[in-house]
Amino acid sequence: MNCRILHESAGRMRVHFEQPRMTMAQADILEAYLTQQAGVQRAKVSERTGNAVIVYNGLREAIIQSLAGFNYEDCGITADEHSGRKLNREFQEKLVQYVSLRLVKRLFFPLWLRNAITVCGSIPYLANGLKTLASGTIRVPVLDAASIGISILNGSYDTASSVMFLLGLSDILEEWTHRRSVEDLARSMALNIDQVWVKNPDGTEGLKPLSELHAGDRFIVRTSATIPLDGIVEEGEMTVNQSSMTGESQPVYKRKGSLVYAGTIVEEGSSICRVTCSAGEGRYDRIIEMIEASERLKSDTENRAALLADRLVPYSFLATILTWLVTRSVPRATAVLMVDYSCALKLAMPVSVLSAMRECARYKILVKGGKYLEQIAKADTIVFDKTGTLTYSKPETEAVIPFGGWDETEVLRLAACLEEHYPHSIANAVVSEAKRRGITHEEKHSEVEYIVAHGIASSIEGKKTVIGSSHFVFEDEGCTIPEGEQERFDALPAEFSHLYLAVGGTLAGVILIRDPMRPEAPYVINSLRDLGFRNIVMMTGDSFRTAETIARRAGVDRFFAEVLPEDKASYVAAEKQNGHTVIMLGDGINDSPALAEADCGIAVSDGAMIAREIADVAISDEKLYSLLTLKQIADLLERRIDRNYRFIMSFNSALILGGIFGILPASLTALLHNASTFLITLDSLSNLNPDEFSELVQQTAIREFDQELTLL
Repeated sequence: MNCRILHESAGRMRVHFEQPRMTMAQADILEAYLTQQAGVQRAKVSERTGNAVIVYNGLREAIIQSLAGFNYEDCGITADEHSGRKLNREFQEKLVQYVSLRLVKRLFFPLWLRNAITVCGSIPYLANGLKTLASGTIRVPVLDAASIGISILNGSYDTASSVMFLLGLSDILEEWTHRRSVEDLARSMALNIDQVWVKNPDGTEGLKPLSELHAGDRFIVRTSATIPLDGIVEEGEMTVNQSSMTGESQPVYKRKGSLVYAGTIVEEGSSICRVTCSAGEGRYDRIIEMIEASERLKSDTENRAALLADRLVPYSFLATILTWLVTRSVPRATAVLMVDYSCALKLAMPVSVLSAMRECARYKILVKGGKYLEQIAKADTIVFDKTGTLTYSKPETEAVIPFGGWDETEVLRLAACLEEHYPHSIANAVVSEAKRRGITHEEKHSEVEYIVAHGIASSIEGKKTVIGSSHFVFEDEGCTIPEGEQERFDALPAEFSHLYLAVGGTLAGVILIRDPMRPEAPYVINSLRDLGFRNIVMMTGDSFRTAETIARRAGVDRFFAEVLPEDKASYVAAEKQNGHTVIMLGDGINDSPALAEADCGIAVSDGAMIAREIADVAISDEKLYSLLTLKQIADLLERRIDRNYRFIMSFNSALILGGIFGILPASLTALLHNASTFLITLDSLSNLNPDEFSELVQQTAIREFDQELTLL
């Protein structure tokens, strides 16, 4: 691809691509390609100018080489149909047309024609006001209709025209922000499934790319799995959490003949389903409908603003009447009527919240409702799971210790065979180690069963096979250590997590899992204290010694080890009962009850889908810095809302006083009122901008962790 550098500074370059015309699809492909390059922090492509702005922290030569080697056909990237670029173009053109038409009318149309257009344009507003009044309520449409109607009756056609113009402009901006925010959320919630377990015609099971499944194919889903496609249950029974699609709060029982929906989560059981709708057909639109219909988008602040806005409308009419009774001046009364608090309150508050949610999406943070940002801003207690949260989401296998005459390779082969059906951070470590060693396997086991927070049970060649925690294998299942190997078992290093495999009631092997702590964890936890958290807790099902080591290095206030899922949920409930606002962070199936119980549940990284489904916030970034970014956005949103509220109330009160005392004429109060609403909406659309903060904490955290490693 021919291109040239237009401007360059440290870590940033603006590049022009030499082509006659860049389409929106090409811009999406190019932007995705640049973003994926090593060292590129972010990239923005404009299809109008054919320019790309690239911000990077890698080698300049590597960036230039990637630019030189780019072409649309061979880059391996397809255009994102829902990138938001088309939506932005649509509303940009709508705004330009709307403003241009206004200028044309004022500059070139004669006065009589402008007045006639104003009268015709007022009809929808007057009709809406009368309809609202007929319903027995006095709300904002009544006030808008009265302002426009009185201005026309008073001969102030320019005033009425200005009011309608600014109301229309506000409507366009609100719709743009809302639709863009909803599309960002829907895109973040899209499925991320590459392969699916299928039932082959010969009765065997195997993995198959999702894109190759078609109507009539049969796929298999088990506990905690995401249903990849719309289908009908043909075999088996299960309960499915389909709140993401239908809003139902309780799991739905599915049996033969039941419909299942893509993106819903299997809570318990397993089934074989027949595909009825191929990949990419309709799920995105259903997600958008779900988000738009969801009441969770409304924060308490938004609801209070809307309620206050409606309650203030009658007082605006009362102030207008009193002004006329006292002054006997129609212009003064009209000037008061032109101003209301409700318009700005009902517009700026939702726009602020949706804009903050959209900004979170930029940082790979999916916030499922505005009220959760409000809870995060108020929270004083935060509870961390350990594995996959404070430690890496991808633990590594340190060693495989065979017992009872088993071979190390066979232990790992069997463990991987069982664990790959129920992916979790530790399960992924086992499967990855088997793949690294080149160990393949054939399905030897019968149906597998997942026991939450304990392990997996199956049967191989008629022998019961279990893999999981010490409590599950030795206490619940009653397995024993081979004779003469107790001393060797007792010598297993305690600094690692242990995964036990037993066949036929006897220990066959122990897999040692290395669970390194995230380097940023100590800094993030310390920063959370600075941001207002008074109680930082870690809870884990791991051993006391392992938990104590991580807790001490991370710097949490308290920790609990060897806990069950219900223990985490009970602790969260107790803290809430004591008046605390609690955030819970987790990544696994066993965290789901606590995530659901918390005021705000946050699922991190690439954890279990059921955890991400139940959680109120999902963080896709693998580093915990996003948690600080999320907290800062929530805090800044609260400040913006408070600032907007104070400005709206004080500025509009000043306008009303100016109208009452005859300082401001009706046309000017209307102009200033609507202009202030427009400007505060524009301000609410702007990013809260934690970029500098995010970069600062990352640099500081890395520096402090390097110092800690040096001391160790």
